Amino acid sequence: MPNICVFCGSAPGRDPAYREAADALGRAIARRGWGLVYGGATVGLMGVVADAALAEGGRVIGVIPTALVNRELAHHGVTDLRIVSSMHERKLLMAALSDAYVSLPGGVGTLDELFEMLTWTVLGIHDKPNALLDVDGYYDTLRAFLDRSVRDGFLRESVRDELIVHTDPATLLDTVELEWAPEVRARAATDPAAPPSATITDP
Repeated sequence: MPNICVFCGSAPGRDPAYREAADALGRAIARRGWGLVYGGATVGLMGVVADAALAEGGRVIGVIPTALVNRELAHHGVTDLRIVSSMHERKLLMAALSDAYVSLPGGVGTLDELFEMLTWTVLGIHDKPNALLDVDGYYDTLRAFLDRSVRDGFLRESVRDELIVHTDPATLLDTVELEWAPEVRARAATDPAAPPSATITDP
């Protein structure tokens, strides 16, 4: 079963569109028979995306550091809850368990996760798809910043273009699937219970 890692806010946001997008994404992942990997909490968009996938009978892996178990209310209803020692270990495990990374709206933690995965692509640590689900133009200014980075010579155009951006969850997942490495597509078709094919090592 391929796994999609979703990064998103521990707050729900003020616009109901954010919750609706998280719900739609969680359900779309589960309906495809894919697993969801996320930050392990019940609160905010994290809780929404996990509950949506679970409601569709999906497999959900939550990864949360010990220090945040009480603060973020660890989701003990997920299929598999992994409690780790640090934020660094959390990101490393989420990365290793996943075949692709999708960012919903969120704050600095979400941006940290998004840019770390994109940086690992640049450094050749992984070649997994990175995607943004852009809800109501939330990431418009971020995309403009990346364009500026390209124009000013700090970012290669090819790296910016690695980032998949869509406003519709189903279209985004279709594009992610097309970007999967051949071995991931083969595993998805022949052995749905197999773990992700690539291992992330600590950079």
